[in-house]
Amino acid sequence: MRMFRRNFRLQDVTVMYFTALATLMIILVASYQAPSSAVDVSNLRSDRVLPPLPMPFRVLLDPSGELQLAWNISYARQEVYMQLRVAKIRHGIVLGMSDRGELINADLVVLWDNGERSYFGDGWSDAEGHVSLDCQQDYELLRAEQREDSFYLLFRRSFATCDPRDFLIQDGTVHFIYGLLDKPLASLEMLNLSLIQTGLQRVVLLRPDTQPPTLPPDIRTLEVRSPNVVIPSQETTYWCFIQKLPKNMPKNHILMYEPVITTGNEAIVHHMEVFECDPEVHEVPDYSGSCDDKMKPRTLNSCRHVLAAWAMGAEPFYYPPDAGMPIGGSEGSKFLRLEVHYHNPLIITGRLDSSGIRLHYTPSLRKYDAGIMELGLVYTPIMAIPPRQQAFDLSGYCNSKCTATALPKEGIYVFASQLHTHLAGRAVRTTLIREGKEVEVLSQDPHFSAHYQMIRSLRKMVHILPGDVLITKCTYNTENRMKPTVGGFGIMEEMCVDYIHYYPRTQLELCKTHVDPGYLQKYFNFINRFQGDDHCVCGDMNVAQQYEMLKWDAFSAEVLDSLYNTAPISMHCNQSFAKLFPGDWENQPLPDVTSVLEKPHFPCEAPRADGKNLPREEV
Repeated sequence: MRMFRRNFRLQDVTVMYFTALATLMIILVASYQAPSSAVDVSNLRSDRVLPPLPMPFRVLLDPSGELQLAWNISYARQEVYMQLRVAKIRHGIVLGMSDRGELINADLVVLWDNGERSYFGDGWSDAEGHVSLDCQQDYELLRAEQREDSFYLLFRRSFATCDPRDFLIQDGTVHFIYGLLDKPLASLEMLNLSLIQTGLQRVVLLRPDTQPPTLPPDIRTLEVRSPNVVIPSQETTYWCFIQKLPKNMPKNHILMYEPVITTGNEAIVHHMEVFECDPEVHEVPDYSGSCDDKMKPRTLNSCRHVLAAWAMGAEPFYYPPDAGMPIGGSEGSKFLRLEVHYHNPLIITGRLDSSGIRLHYTPSLRKYDAGIMELGLVYTPIMAIPPRQQAFDLSGYCNSKCTATALPKEGIYVFASQLHTHLAGRAVRTTLIREGKEVEVLSQDPHFSAHYQMIRSLRKMVHILPGDVLITKCTYNTENRMKPTVGGFGIMEEMCVDYIHYYPRTQLELCKTHVDPGYLQKYFNFINRFQGDDHCVCGDMNVAQQYEMLKWDAFSAEVLDSLYNTAPISMHCNQSFAKLFPGDWENQPLPDVTSVLEKPHFPCEAPRADGKNLPREEV
């Protein structure tokens, strides 16, 4: 061999080999004991500059209330500042973000100790939940300190980091995972998230950066609260309570509302909503009990008009300066329904609760009444999602004919949105179309969860004119379902709705669609013939039964998707009480749409089209 001709002996090669191996082992041991890319917390200077922003947003992460996340946003710097409070910390904590709260493929910030020193670092979990330090450290530690009440960890991160392992912070729901470490780690690589106790909390991180307005001196309050309810000793409860408005209450404007949470129950009261009952229903009996109780009064079903909604981590909701939500008066409802979702995974017993929502209203009416309009899909089994679908889209339309008929010539201004699906919903997006061009996203949530539905103030109002089109698209996942999921009111059925809050109030309460029923019957006939069944069951079964009788495979699902994206639609352009505006609303063509929206610009790479983290194997 040539190496021997250059006077290399076998002994020399052996010595070099073991010397290199020993050097490598020393490097590995050194990095194993003191990771070079992590921050040694014990060496962190105590005089680090704190962020120039207060921490106005906060949410309890765990059911026991021992972990609290507070944060603020700098849109100028495209950064979010986070402060994590831990009541009792032992050997560290993990806080992470993932697509839907999974422990795998998560973007993590980790504080841990090895028995002697503590370290802080940016990490990630792989497809098995094993944790590693990220080679690109994008979380900047600002302060870590033990105070009398708790341990505090203060850090910041950019919305977009250009690191494919990191979660892209954008509008919509963020699924936070958390876990406490109860023993030292000689190396972070020894940590597997599946082997420690973890939890999940959902938060909308990005909030409008506007200051709350000052309320007028004649402001009054009305509290809609649970009547000292004993929280049931079960994980999930929806509690309903009927409250009557003050007798002969004249018309007022609600200018703001905020939560009222019973002290000690902050980690159990998950979300709350106040609904107006139908003004045409003159008597709604008293009720305080489970919303799912089969013995509840049937008239509770008439109380569906959302008046106020709050979820964990949401701040008080303010109306724009020129508008207020009407309450009271001869044309308004006399009854309100409060719905409280109790999340009690620790099965705490005997806990009393009087939580609810405080409405701030004034008799000095503002210039405009605010209104709520429903966009999306009609609640009907005509629309369905095939089984075993990873991502199946359904879209509902508010077409140009309806907006031209129902909206004033000056148009309306949308200032808030509440997106809504049931359990299969994964993403919701409403876009504004003008003259055939998709010009603006009204609201969106690429990580939507049916378990976290709150009214969200828009960062800027959206102006909608007569002749505009609004498209609400929902994405569903039915991978774990063996039967089709049809539209309807049941929790295992589906909805696709955007409740937009706007002013000035119009007579248009609902602008929604479903596919033309005649074309759907043609679909059933075609698929049945294709699958070898020539027997027409159109008159023998309802739509839901026809969907269930199909043999679902990739072809039948693809044809249904094609039908939804090409067939004419039935337009529901409704005034109050499901009364259609005059006109022919059947067999309407789908609007032609050309997108001219600019894609999000980031300093390096754009996010994936589906908004998900890049899986580790793709890095």
